Amino acid sequence: MQERHKNRLVYFKELSITSKNYFIPYIQNWSPIEPGINVLEIGCGDGGNLLPFSEMGCNTIGVDIAASRIKDAQIFFKTAHAKGRFIAQDIFLLKELEQNFDIIICHDVLEHISDKELFLSNLDKYLKPQGIVFMSFPAWQMPFGGHQQICRSKVLSHLPFIHLLPTVIYQFLLKAFREDNDCIKELLSIKQTRISIEGFEYLVKKSNLHVQNRKLWLVNPHYKIKFGLSPRELSRIIAHIPFIRNFFTTSCFYILKGKDLDTSSRQLWK
Repeated sequence: MQERHKNRLVYFKELSITSKNYFIPYIQNWSPIEPGINVLEIGCGDGGNLLPFSEMGCNTIGVDIAASRIKDAQIFFKTAHAKGRFIAQDIFLLKELEQNFDIIICHDVLEHISDKELFLSNLDKYLKPQGIVFMSFPAWQMPFGGHQQICRSKVLSHLPFIHLLPTVIYQFLLKAFREDNDCIKELLSIKQTRISIEGFEYLVKKSNLHVQNRKLWLVNPHYKIKFGLSPRELSRIIAHIPFIRNFFTTSCFYILKGKDLDTSSRQLWK
């Protein structure tokens, strides 16, 4: 387990830096970010992704079902003298927020959701007519797509691809290295709710959204602050090879829009 997984303030600050340096510039290619616009993050955790949006004058709301994370977000925002509203609730129970947002952020959340089709089919309800969704997630088959970096064992936390082992063997390995029950439960849950590039795009086609843009990363932009590695996009050749590309894609960036909007200007695979 890395220090950032134990020290939530460190994780909050790291996410805010990645959001400012990489998420915001990417989003700005498809939607202006100006003072007064409404920004929602679903699965906001400690709120780090929202901090730079708040600093730019946006009205920010973070929603997460984990009350402890919402409490941390409120404390961290107060310490940073930033404005933001945080709610511990299932987003789809907050009907009063529908048709309210210019930008919706879902960062590293989708791989934890069991009913992805239901989630995506309801997401557009919270967008304004010209609103967009910024969606990012790790491809399941990439070296650490199973989130095994959260393991307390220094061996397991640095072993790539072990999440691709059959469930019985994977569970045995986690127990053999004395991972606690909560960690094992979370890792096995992710194995059940995993998502690939192909699976995601199939589900988007069934929803009321469409893909406006996709960017696949060989080196995740967040690795810059975590490991000092410069972000690097996946080669276009590999990016167009179904299934194989999942093994090399450490992060997938998508811009989604409602299908009822004009789609003539789509630039899917930039």
